[in-house]
Amino acid sequence: MNRFSALLFSIAWLIIGTTATAHAGATLDRIKAAGSLPCGINIEEPEYSTRDAHGNHSALDLDICKAVAVAVLGPKAKFTVVSFRDEQDALKALKSGEIALLATGSPNLIDTANTGFGFARPIFYDYQGFLVNKTMGIASPKDLAGKVTCFLGSTEIETQIESYMKREKIKWLPHPFQEEGEMEAAFITRSNCAAITADVSQLAYERIAFKSMAKNFEILPDVVGKDPLAPTYNLDDPQWATIVNWTVEALIQAEESGVTQANLAEMKNSDDEVIRRLLGGQRGYGQFVGLDDAWAARVIEAVGNYGEMFERDLGSGSVMKLPRGANNLWIQGGLMYALPIR
Repeated sequence: MNRFSALLFSIAWLIIGTTATAHAGATLDRIKAAGSLPCGINIEEPEYSTRDAHGNHSALDLDICKAVAVAVLGPKAKFTVVSFRDEQDALKALKSGEIALLATGSPNLIDTANTGFGFARPIFYDYQGFLVNKTMGIASPKDLAGKVTCFLGSTEIETQIESYMKREKIKWLPHPFQEEGEMEAAFITRSNCAAITADVSQLAYERIAFKSMAKNFEILPDVVGKDPLAPTYNLDDPQWATIVNWTVEALIQAEESGVTQANLAEMKNSDDEVIRRLLGGQRGYGQFVGLDDAWAARVIEAVGNYGEMFERDLGSGSVMKLPRGANNLWIQGGLMYALPIR
């Protein structure tokens, strides 16, 4: 960079930095004054709400709460967890200001159309799939022809499975249940269910409940319907939206760049320009989100990169044992793609 370019960058940085400070968002001010981030997590009770279809993903939610809290409050950040039984209760609390962040909400038409809610990039591409008994020789949904598939009735799950089976021309036998426990009992005893369909986050928890028999059951990779999850905030504070959005981007970029909890200190000396901007080696980039230059480095030190989070909270290092699938980086055939830091 020549002297003239450096001067222009310095001037721009000073202007942007001054503007960000002068227009600090009310949400960030409240969080700093309280010394803690009020963060909502949805513990998902399927029989409590017929609208939600996800399973309990609280481990991921806690990491998201921690990541955002550390970004704005520093390495010793505190966050107050508020648990909700379903997403609608959580969204009401977000709108009222009881919480500043819902760790994971559903960015669908209903929740995004004129609701006042904003969503970061999806942090988990959940989807409706099938849980099958491996001993029954079911390798794909086509093998469910003439067999009973079970699900919780009067839900979006029912609507989506009906559309899927019709689209795939599979002559199946539907069996709706009103109680999850009864459905699981019918499935594990093979008395009236060849498969269960639900979001894979829910299927993973149902499989855990089978304990020593869990190894006999697998989740097929076929996607019945999309149901992504993303950090959710109120749209009335652009700076807060920027902070939440870029916390997610930083987690994904860290994995793309090979930055981990273990090698963070070493990576701070990297001459790679993207890594320098990410970790604060290139002065001034934190001001674009209204934070100091070390904010993203703090986040990675606290929770690791996105891949580390997924592995620990949802993947093979967790009780859920979900494959990365669509949650892989784009360079590995997935959908995770960080926006450029420039």
